[in-house]
Amino acid sequence: MAAPNPPALPDLLRDGLDIVFVGINPSVFSASQGHYFARKINRFWPAFSRSVLSLAARGALGVERLEPAHDRALQDHGFGFTDLAKRASPRASDLAHAELAGGVAALARKLKRHRPRFACLHGMTVARPVQRVLAPDLPEVGLGLQPYVIGATRIFVVPNPSPANAHFTPADQIRWYDALAAARDG
Repeated sequence: MAAPNPPALPDLLRDGLDIVFVGINPSVFSASQGHYFARKINRFWPAFSRSVLSLAARGALGVERLEPAHDRALQDHGFGFTDLAKRASPRASDLAHAELAGGVAALARKLKRHRPRFACLHGMTVARPVQRVLAPDLPEVGLGLQPYVIGATRIFVVPNPSPANAHFTPADQIRWYDALAAARDG
């Protein structure tokens, strides 16, 4: 008998956020733990914690390193979380292209409703379907600040923090979060 699918990981969104982190979809492990980027080998929390992007939040929370258990508390410090596809899976490659494309409209609705200043898209697997649907006439998407918005929300693409994304080192990930901080503060 197959194990039941874990419940979807809830969006951590509210009005007035500076940055919403947008992942591909939650892993089964993260969904079962109830926290974003919960697997210890994921590079999100270590890289985010070493970035200037999280400096004020770390100071306010009195921690040197943020952990998955901080995801809800970070809303009080301007950060939210959601995914392009809400269905948990062992690997992002388990998702159908239609699930990712279908998630674009839901993501756009969320961003237009809550109006964060930035949406930080984690990787090209998120960024490509978003751009194809919302800004199809633009050239191929790249990392960094994008030339389109969703409602009032600016779009910033960083590498996917998954350890499977060996093209980028943890130091690269930190630099991209620092670049997002500079865009936020600039």
